[in-house]
Amino acid sequence: MSLIEAVLIMLAGMAAGTINTIVGSGTLVTFPTLLAMGFPPVAANMSNTVGLVAGGLSGTWGYRKELGGLKDLLKRLAPWSFAGGVVGALLLLVLPEEAFSTIVPVLIATGVLLVLVGPALQRRAAASRSDSESEGESLGRRVLLAGGVFAAGVYGGYFGAAQGVLLMGMMSVLLANPLQQLNGVKNLLSTIVNAVAAAVFLVVAWDQIEWAVVALIAVGALIGGVIGAKVGRKLPPWLLRAFIVLVGVVAIVNLLRG
Repeated sequence: MSLIEAVLIMLAGMAAGTINTIVGSGTLVTFPTLLAMGFPPVAANMSNTVGLVAGGLSGTWGYRKELGGLKDLLKRLAPWSFAGGVVGALLLLVLPEEAFSTIVPVLIATGVLLVLVGPALQRRAAASRSDSESEGESLGRRVLLAGGVFAAGVYGGYFGAAQGVLLMGMMSVLLANPLQQLNGVKNLLSTIVNAVAAAVFLVVAWDQIEWAVVALIAVGALIGGVIGAKVGRKLPPWLLRAFIVLVGVVAIVNLLRG
């Protein structure tokens, strides 16, 4: 690896850490960069996942204020992200990379659509919801949210690009919290998925991980997470929503072209 390549990988890690903290899809920066430099796809994917954990930690810390008071919600959702991350990481080791090539763009498009229609759906739900709302309806929402978080975790453990778009879209519809709070939740859940997937790779595929790449991405992503938290927390809801949609559309185009 040349000095120029090392610098490019670190800069890609910084960009990915920033984008992941604001919305997600940072993998669409680092993963193609590694492929362009000749790293094998599976090794690049695993090395990228391990390296980006650092950015998730700094980004989540930057959103700690927004996460205040959400302890019960986080305790309810975190185990589903954990389980999904394990399943997704194991799938990466046993399935061909083409396995999700068709469904991934559809999932991202669904996430983008949910981000767009989320506010309207929330208003309709609030208008139709009465004080006598049944426990079954509330339970239904919880089941949908848990299943969605688990599915996003599986996808995140397998590849991870635009996991944040999926989470934000789903939570925008099923939760009434402000968008910035949801972004904080998204950062924590995504970090759990990445960390769990990284741990699985460390245990079962240590020899396939490019440790120089991991170190460079980790340094860049750590810095990027701090930058992303500072920028993302200042964005008004409409602009944050627009940025999520833009990143989601770019992700779909890149995946379809690839």
